[in-house]
Amino acid sequence: MRQPLADVASGDPTVRTVFGHFPTGVAAIAAIVDGRPAVFVASSFQVGISAEPPLVLFAVQHTSTSWPRLNNVPRLGVSVFAVSQDGIARQLSSTTVADRFAGVDTTTTSTGAHYVDGAVMHLECHVHAELGAGDHDVILLQVDAVAYDPHVEPLIWHGSGFRALAPVSG
Repeated sequence: MRQPLADVASGDPTVRTVFGHFPTGVAAIAAIVDGRPAVFVASSFQVGISAEPPLVLFAVQHTSTSWPRLNNVPRLGVSVFAVSQDGIARQLSSTTVADRFAGVDTTTTSTGAHYVDGAVMHLECHVHAELGAGDHDVILLQVDAVAYDPHVEPLIWHGSGFRALAPVSG
């Protein structure tokens, strides 16, 4: 049953709960930094922001310790996780795992963009713009190269957890 509209104040936890009911894709944004892979996992990843130029976006909290390592590299690898990669998504987003990429099959391009193998899609991007948005920054990435597997289903973030797509009958 739909809840009635209620006014919210800044910092109201209800807003976060409501926002969590909007499904999004989950992506690893990664590159080689100082000779080692660095990664930021975004559950706010969105495509189709613009076709000319091709732009995608994600949001990052001001308190992030992962994104600052990546935001000045010339090229970023974006891997949109496959439904079978929920464990990898958890591992790469962990702040307690010493080597986040341990046991994860990856590919690095000559530009330093770093990808998770087996993902639904890979995008090679560079930062187009960063916009302040409350307690987050919105990062617009311009897409320079793409690859995808149309036979692989994406991992979805919904209701504060990973989900799979399911066909609608009818």
